[in-house]
Amino acid sequence: MTKNSQKIKIFREAIPSFACKPGCHDCCGPVTASSEEMSRLPIKSDAEHDEAWAELNCPYLGEHGCEVYDERPLICRLFGTTPSLPCPNACGPAQMTDPKVERQILKFHKETRQVLL
Repeated sequence: MTKNSQKIKIFREAIPSFACKPGCHDCCGPVTASSEEMSRLPIKSDAEHDEAWAELNCPYLGEHGCEVYDERPLICRLFGTTPSLPCPNACGPAQMTDPKVERQILKFHKETRQVLL
């Protein structure tokens, strides 16, 4: 396991989960992910990327929601769990992500190569 894989695993465990509003995909816009996170996702074609961009969506947003939910990037996991990325539908966990953890994740994003999904 690489150093970045270990960090990602720790960060994933530190971000609380919560139930979203059924049918909502507000967090499924264009986002970035580290190369390490991208390596866990299926490859999408240029046409799939172009189609998603035309709708300002993530290429992994399918008819029934996120197609890669279990492997979704850290930024997707943070959505709705911090004051800086609030859910517009007022959904969120009982306990928000620890601000220290959020800062560590944002630092990780700055220090790693990010790829646009």
